[in-house]
Amino acid sequence: MTPDAAPVLTAVDGHAARLTLNRPRALNSLTPAMLDAVARALDAWEHDPAVRTVVLDGAGERGLCAGADIRLFHDDARSGDHTASEAFLRAEYRLDARIAHYPKPYVALMDGIVMGGGVGLSAHGSVRVVTERSRVAMPEVTIGLVPDVGGTFLLSRAPGHLGTHLALTGLPAGAADAVLCGLADHVVPSAALPGLLADLARLPAHDAVARHARPAPEGVLAEQREWIDACYAADTVEEIVDRLHACGEPAAKEAAETLLAKSPSAVKTTLESLRRAARLDSLEAALDQEFRVSCAALDTHDLPEGVRAQIIDKDRDPHWDPATLAEVGADRVARYFAPLGERELGLA
Repeated sequence: MTPDAAPVLTAVDGHAARLTLNRPRALNSLTPAMLDAVARALDAWEHDPAVRTVVLDGAGERGLCAGADIRLFHDDARSGDHTASEAFLRAEYRLDARIAHYPKPYVALMDGIVMGGGVGLSAHGSVRVVTERSRVAMPEVTIGLVPDVGGTFLLSRAPGHLGTHLALTGLPAGAADAVLCGLADHVVPSAALPGLLADLARLPAHDAVARHARPAPEGVLAEQREWIDACYAADTVEEIVDRLHACGEPAAKEAAETLLAKSPSAVKTTLESLRRAARLDSLEAALDQEFRVSCAALDTHDLPEGVRAQIIDKDRDPHWDPATLAEVGADRVARYFAPLGERELGLA
């Protein structure tokens, strides 16, 4: 899998068709061409009787996918022309919804880093496999964005307030925590993945996975559940922070400091997004809502500034505007959810 090969590799081995995201130097971050390649492959395999299972994995040693290639959003936001970004989001969200309803087993091998758009291509699949190396995260608040690709739908349905904790801090979930939060189904040792791939070529997907699945290693969220649920049940982000600081747990204080380093606008909008998503009845409705929120974020100061700090200049020193939670009023948050008229995604 050379870096200069096609950005998505396709192959059929026995009864399994394999999609390999192939930009390892960029941690397989997603481009419009990659979304198109995945969609075309799914079209071809859906009606191919020789293909019984589709398998998604990533090239390289670091992970499945780090998310979208967000330089596109930075450039669009700075130029004021959001045409390319909106087209990317539209294609990405439609693909995520397609994966959720794909008629054949869709096995996602979520080894290593799986973030943002990588979660969208994997966590909506019917068979989701993590390993001891997995780090599954929705870290959008770090760049002034809100969890998308159906992330608000998934995280709003995690036990208690675990999903709120992950969304507001952007912290990663290991294998056990990903299963606990409903982001994955099975744990397979990374060393067993070649054997799993060989078995997927000849066995039904669930039988193949069952041969290699192991009990999840010990996670951290289950033992932190008591303070997480107590703190994140608060009505506002400010009160959540106060509870985290006051509860006496070192991990809670660390979570508060992590949250406070994120975009105040994105954090407040994320909390509202999760609570609205919890009341929605389908993934498609959540994706429609996320499209409105993401399009609104393209018009903000924080998204291009967050991408600049994390990806362009890499100084990790974003200057948010507004700079504090207190400056982000309910009216500012409400603007993220404004209807888009003819530009709506319209999946639900």
